[in-house]
Amino acid sequence: MTRSARLIGSRRSGGGVGSLAFSPWMPIDALLWVVMFMAALWMRYDFSVEEVFTTLGTSRFYVVLLGVVAFSWAAGWLAGLYRGRFIPGSLLETSVLVVVFAGASLVVFAGHLVGESFVGVPRSTALVAGAFTILAALVLRSLVRRKELFGAGAAAGAEPVLVFGAGDGGRQLVGQLRRSSVSRFRPVAILDDDPAKQGLVVDGVRVRGTREHIAHFAHKLGAGTLLVAVPSLPGDELVDIRDRAEEAGLHVLVLPPIDSMMKARVAVDELRGINVTDLLGRAPARLNQTQIAEYIRGKRIMVTGAGGSIGSELCRQLVRFRPGELMMLDRDESGLHAVQLSIQDQAMLDGEDTILASIRDREAIAEIFAKRKPQIVFHAAALKHMPLLEHYPLEALKTNVVGTLNLLDAAEASGVETFVNISTDKAASPSTSLGTSKRIAERLTAARAATAHNAKYASVRFGNVLGSRGSVLTVFEKQIKDGGPVTVTDPDVTRYFMTIPEACQLVLQAAVVGDSGDTLVLDMGEPVRIADVARTLIQQSGKDIEIVYTGLRENEKAAEELFDKTEVPIAGKKHEALSQVRVPPLDLAPEELACLEEHEIARRWMEVHANPSTPIITAR
Repeated sequence: MTRSARLIGSRRSGGGVGSLAFSPWMPIDALLWVVMFMAALWMRYDFSVEEVFTTLGTSRFYVVLLGVVAFSWAAGWLAGLYRGRFIPGSLLETSVLVVVFAGASLVVFAGHLVGESFVGVPRSTALVAGAFTILAALVLRSLVRRKELFGAGAAAGAEPVLVFGAGDGGRQLVGQLRRSSVSRFRPVAILDDDPAKQGLVVDGVRVRGTREHIAHFAHKLGAGTLLVAVPSLPGDELVDIRDRAEEAGLHVLVLPPIDSMMKARVAVDELRGINVTDLLGRAPARLNQTQIAEYIRGKRIMVTGAGGSIGSELCRQLVRFRPGELMMLDRDESGLHAVQLSIQDQAMLDGEDTILASIRDREAIAEIFAKRKPQIVFHAAALKHMPLLEHYPLEALKTNVVGTLNLLDAAEASGVETFVNISTDKAASPSTSLGTSKRIAERLTAARAATAHNAKYASVRFGNVLGSRGSVLTVFEKQIKDGGPVTVTDPDVTRYFMTIPEACQLVLQAAVVGDSGDTLVLDMGEPVRIADVARTLIQQSGKDIEIVYTGLRENEKAAEELFDKTEVPIAGKKHEALSQVRVPPLDLAPEELACLEEHEIARRWMEVHANPSTPIITAR
């Protein structure tokens, strides 16, 4: 088919600008003009039916009527009103319609004034009929628009649901459900805790109560599901609403807390069950990507513990900022294989980017730093399993303390520009070997900052990382897969949580904005009950699994702290998601650590040296 033939065919098919297709609005509008002309005459003759019929018996009336219809059709066609250019009932179509119909009325009125052949038809008829026709046409189009937007829902078999949240997310969700002819949900009531929203009608659905009324309206309206449409709902409130809904026999679905807010509109297909990330109840920190990129680009960067959960994610994020060289160091060859595979889609392990070494090996670390000359070091290598380290505190000292000291000495000797020690919230008021060893690592880093005037040495402290290797999340998932039970130490134990990507991104931001000597603490929102995490995972699995409480382990805290009692945090000065504190520096000689060869001696030594109220400075 030739181009000209296709063009002619497209014009005949209609639907676009320039289409010759017949618009159904043309006869509708013509009928409106006829009815409104007769109504205008009726009012003009003081509701005298006899005089109306007298005028209708003259040819002059039909000439005037035909003129106004012809003018409105012609102007409407030229303006696109009858060519499918506008959405019916839209603001743009309304404006064009008013102009076209008012213009047609004025043209006929003006012709009526100057022409003498239309005697017997009142001059005001065109203007009055024009006003009535505009009003009627707008009403008809608004009804069509309303049907399109709000009346197409309630598909056969749609499930009645309650919607919690009458804010932006709730209004968008209800609107989409109401106008979707294939939606499996039919909103029957909205609930919101804001007193100002009570009684509000959203797309024909009324706000009828608060979370206190979930059970009442679920029973009264026959709802089987509660849709939570508050993307920024705090985790503890989400848990409370979920508990109320489950007691009422409702299934709970939520909108993602972050994704939906990052998009222009809420999508119905984003509804899903509550997941663990929802319990965090906060938006991720906003990062200055440009600032990070400028700091990282072209630099030689080393990540210790690169095969671990945090280290591997750090490596993946660092690659995005185009470092000059990325050195991934770990003693675990399988971990190095996995991280290289995730970055390069292959893992030959024969390049300079992977370094197999233990941070405990002082000579090897010194040789590597002297040869490779890293400019920025992210120290993520650590032993982190608290119960195991309680049995083997000497191992905690060898890796978390001696290993960190080896890295600090090698970094200073080789001229490292920035050294970031990744710590844990267990270093605040430490009560375990894990906590004391990481607290000492913070103090060692602070001491190095006091002597290295041309380099930055800082620590970053955060809590449990969701999905990290060996985290409570992976334990629960394994227990659920095996059919349970799920074991939780105590029903009231709480922990601070972050996602792996968020933790790593904030480590990068801390490296950029932190001052030498700072210990930067990441904002993790409110602590989350471990029992709620377990319940959420069980609910997601769809299984009926029991939770068994085993009791707190030795030296385990029921609630972690972010700051030591002696620390005075300064929040938001460097970044809105970062607080900074200063820990007492601790300067140690390697020889002092070499003589610690028994577990109990190592434990007592760490307990003494981790105490910030009695800092011990040993001359080197």
